[in-house]
Formats: sequence, C-alpha cells, structure tokens
Amino acid sequence: VQLQASGGGLVQAGGSLRLSCALSGSIFSFNAMGWYRQAPGKQRELVAVTTRGERTNYADSVKGRFTISRDNAKNTIHLQMNSLKPEDTAVYYCNAHLVNSLGIHSDYWGQGTLVTVSS
Repeated sequence: VQLQASGGGLVQAGGSLRLSCALSGSIFSFNAMGWYRQAPGKQRELVAVTTRGERTNYADSVKGRFTISRDNAKNTIHLQMNSLKPEDTAVYYCNAHLVNSLGIHSDYWGQGTLVTVSS
C-alpha cells in the first residue's frame, strides 16, 4: 500500500490550500482515510477523517475551515483548507486505516507534505 500526498506549500494567513492523497489500491479496502498533522515539537494529531460510509469527522480547531472529500473512482482523498492560520503550519500526513476480519487495526501513512502559513 502506498499513499502519495501532494499540495503543500507556503501561503499567507487567510489563504487556501488543497491537499491530495492518492492511494495505490482501492479506497474501499480501508475503513477510513484521513489527514493528520504534526507541528514542530508537538505530537501528531488528527485533522479530518472520512469513513468507507463517507461519514466525516474533524478536529475542533479546523471545523468550518477545512473540508475532507474523497474521489472513489480515483482512489484519492482531498483536504480543502480555507482561512488558514499560522497555527495550521505543520507537516500533513495522509492516513489509511484498516480493521481486518480478526479486528486487528493497521495504519498506512503517506510521506507527509509541509504546509507553512505565514502571518
């Protein structure tokens, strides 16, 4: 399983960026896909997740600003980030989460893409 993230970059506060994550396999193989981020000196945190049933969940800090979406035909998820703030600066990681028939959880990670928001 490979996840290829793209779309990071430098943007001014208030601006927008769109991240994409392409999965090498079928998106339906996974129970959920999402985005996490890790800022310098901080732990990795969940940003947004979309489930196989296309339910979504967001961190409180990004609700109303970020939108996660999925393109099932292209095995891709996106994260539209609007009204960006300097505190959104982090490396963003794409994640694919699987629970197998034995109830064992597995996580697969993309390489990370850097988002820098200047004030």
